[in-house]
Amino acid sequence: MSAHWQEQREGGSRASLGLLFRVALRCGRGFMLCCLYPVTLYYFLRRGAERRASRQYLTRLFGRRASTWQVLKHLHCFAVTMADRIYLLARGEREFEIEVNGLEQLELCLSQGRGVLLVGSHQGSFEVLRALGARCPEVPLRVLLDKHKTPVITELLEALAPEVGKAVINVSGGGAAVTLAAAETCRTGGMVALLADRGRAGEALRKTDFLGKPAPFPIGPWLLANSLQVPVVLCFGMYRGGCRYTLNFELFAERVEIPRESRQQALDGVLHRYAQRLEHYARLYPYNWFNFYDFWQQEESPAIALAAADTVAEG
Repeated sequence: MSAHWQEQREGGSRASLGLLFRVALRCGRGFMLCCLYPVTLYYFLRRGAERRASRQYLTRLFGRRASTWQVLKHLHCFAVTMADRIYLLARGEREFEIEVNGLEQLELCLSQGRGVLLVGSHQGSFEVLRALGARCPEVPLRVLLDKHKTPVITELLEALAPEVGKAVINVSGGGAAVTLAAAETCRTGGMVALLADRGRAGEALRKTDFLGKPAPFPIGPWLLANSLQVPVVLCFGMYRGGCRYTLNFELFAERVEIPRESRQQALDGVLHRYAQRLEHYARLYPYNWFNFYDFWQQEESPAIALAAADTVAEG
């Protein structure tokens, strides 16, 4: 079995990443985009696990073996969105063309005053959402994030926008503290955002069909949604080339209900609907999928699932 995605090493040392950030801000986005071509080639040659994961995903998506050019394009798209995180946090959206769809639906949910759970995935750029949060500072936005996965990059990005860093709910500790922090944000009418397509090490997973084969998805986000009992809105910030992004909001449910007596069936239904939306956007924007590990091979953990479910429900 391939290594868990959390075991993948961070791309670069503190010194090299710090230099990259300084060059990016001093020289501008155009210069950085030119630099990303050799960077992409370097990673294609040196990071075999990510290269193979890209080819596996694209092959499954296209129904035929992905070419080297397609894999390079996929890795380059990822590199661009990673670089754009710097500019989106440091300078906001002014250097970008961001088309927003479904904002009226999100505003309608917020007008209820119960808060909103925003659920995304590792597709495109989640930083587009955080940058747009500056448009409505009166509505708190907190993001669930594992700061221990990429500590150097996280530290450098938060230095660019300290207010964004303060809004992070660190999930690395897990447990009831995360649920309480999310509930408090919703109680004040704010938004809580998370990514629901990857399970952390030891997290409960259940399989549902994705691109023609059962794939494991974490159940924690949906147990949190059940606990919060607020509207759930899907959000996808997709990169469209150049300086263009599209941020899509979709109402997923007025509230997610996962009764104890029919927990498995309810979770299966929610996960299936979520995976279908991921597949929809993967087909629309095939090079925006940034899970560079064997997505279909992580094992389910039934025993952990029950323990986690009970912990979240009680929290």
